[in-house]
Amino acid sequence: MIAIVLNYRQLHYFWVVAKTGSIVRACEQLNLTPQTISGQISLLEQTFGVALFQRVGRQLELTEAGRQALPYAEQMFQTGNELEAMLRAQPNEQQILFRVGVADVVPKSIVYRLIAPTMELSEPIRITCREDKLERLLADLAIQRLDLVISDSPMPSHLDIKGYSQKLGECGISFFATQALADRYGGDFPHCLQGAPLLIPGAETVVRSRLQRWFAEQQIQPKIIGEFDDSALMQAFGQSGSGIFIAPSVIADEVVRQYGVALIGQTDAVTESFYAISVERKVKHPGIVAITEGARRELFTALP
Repeated sequence: MIAIVLNYRQLHYFWVVAKTGSIVRACEQLNLTPQTISGQISLLEQTFGVALFQRVGRQLELTEAGRQALPYAEQMFQTGNELEAMLRAQPNEQQILFRVGVADVVPKSIVYRLIAPTMELSEPIRITCREDKLERLLADLAIQRLDLVISDSPMPSHLDIKGYSQKLGECGISFFATQALADRYGGDFPHCLQGAPLLIPGAETVVRSRLQRWFAEQQIQPKIIGEFDDSALMQAFGQSGSGIFIAPSVIADEVVRQYGVALIGQTDAVTESFYAISVERKVKHPGIVAITEGARRELFTALP
């Protein structure tokens, strides 16, 4: 059996063409002729017996094989760039690489405030953040492609992955709306939410089920008009006046300032929790230490 050796130069040409969208733009970036680039990509396709691009009119589009190959090439060359930067750095300039995965259901403002203390470390640090579904992030954590995963839930018990969860903090939730909606539905909270247009977190979030139970206990039935896994998108819809939306109470003042909305009410009967998941039981990475200590000292000060 003959082993096929991957030609990284050919793969790099494929990656640049896929990212730039055309051979012409790839030529400008690589300072090569179209014949060189197209010829090398053809050799790559011949090696593996698959077509990576197809012509649609005058446009060059990825085939299904090309679409599947692109994320691998993306990750390979991103890692290569990080390696090059590390090796080129002088000993007194070398940065500590801190790779953070963020579950896509965690509010961006919370993520920023959790990670912000790492910027004040005495050691030079370089942070890379990647947002994705929790299970995919945990898979990368298990093979050490990530140092830390920030989530709204601890490590799921059904996953066969070694990892340790540290609770960073928890807080209640607050309800916000444009001034027009606040004038119409504000008042006797939470009963003012009866029949009110509401934007809620998606089914994959932990707070969603807690919120629904609370509504049932309060005998309140809002009119749900939108569900969002991405909290920033939910807040954008709320800012436009589409409906009332929620956010963690710990960032209530920031939401009011950033989106120009009014606070309708808040409750501690429904809480959101946030966790740092790592492969180390005893945390050693200075970035993780800064996040856990900062969260408990500054962001979630009510926690013991």
